[in-house]
Amino acid sequence: MKVNQFPDRIIEVENEEYLYFGGTAYLGLPTHSEFQNLIIKNILQWGTAYGSSRSANIQLTAYENGERFIAHFIKADAALTLSSGMLAGKIVIEILESQTNCFFHFPGTHAAIKAPNSLPVFTENELNPRLLDTATEKITILTDSVPSFQIRPIDLSILNSIPSNKEITLVIDESHSLGILGTNGCGIYSTINLPNIKRKIMMASLGKAFGLTGGVIASDSEFINQIKTYDTYISSAGMNAAFVQTMADAAAIYLQQHQKLKENIQYIDAHLIKNKAIHFDPKYPLVYPKIIGLTEILTANKIIVTNFKYLTDTQNLNRIVITANHRKEDLDTLIQILNCNQF
Repeated sequence: MKVNQFPDRIIEVENEEYLYFGGTAYLGLPTHSEFQNLIIKNILQWGTAYGSSRSANIQLTAYENGERFIAHFIKADAALTLSSGMLAGKIVIEILESQTNCFFHFPGTHAAIKAPNSLPVFTENELNPRLLDTATEKITILTDSVPSFQIRPIDLSILNSIPSNKEITLVIDESHSLGILGTNGCGIYSTINLPNIKRKIMMASLGKAFGLTGGVIASDSEFINQIKTYDTYISSAGMNAAFVQTMADAAAIYLQQHQKLKENIQYIDAHLIKNKAIHFDPKYPLVYPKIIGLTEILTANKIIVTNFKYLTDTQNLNRIVITANHRKEDLDTLIQILNCNQF
């Protein structure tokens, strides 16, 4: 279906209004008037685009301001912004290819951090024997923070079983946890402290919770400095400077919207009947219902949710997305339908 405006909590389809529980605008920022005004102000100062290399002789302070903010927010030593989350992931993988003997990936890892010839972390529900052999080598583990169709952060404790002859770099895609999980929405990067991980790198799209077209990479200062001298980074234009500055300027808004999102999730948790047919966690804004015909039931009740075939998965991605912009009456309407149709 096609719409003629941003799909916020209410969208209009063929001249009829529907409640919208889809998309990825978890903090509700694309339509947040104060947030929009910050972007407009910064566009007036920094222009609509800046196509020069980040390594050029003219350096815009917007990048320094925004990247200092996001590094501190994530609780990382350093961070860099890029024009997209996909580019962020691809650059990380390209750099690590020359530093890694073998890549391994958790199930459902996003295409942004897929590496050629990567091996699965699990084979037949057991840790890949290749991870347990006696070869001394450098390996890189690739994972999403919250895999597709899941509602909880990835459990990385299995990595403790990998012997010390493997030097581990962890790359985690936080596109669906940054702005949502962790203290004030800082994500899960700062909570990953497994002793056998030598280096951890996070990347994320900023076009989800953060409401801005762009991507970010965060890690230790040494790795971030490697990126700054890497050909692909040098030869590509940066993220929109006005958007990067807006990140720093919107610090208080991020906190306010994160609190609203938490309250909405808690409201769902308090009123939704718990059942195996509803895949839900009180700390995460997604609901995966396993109710036959629910999409049609919701549509008949003027509610639209996310539904499409996702990558190579055999099942459609059918999920309900809670955002900071949803009102209690919106949530009541949704909860009533779910509670009446899950048995």
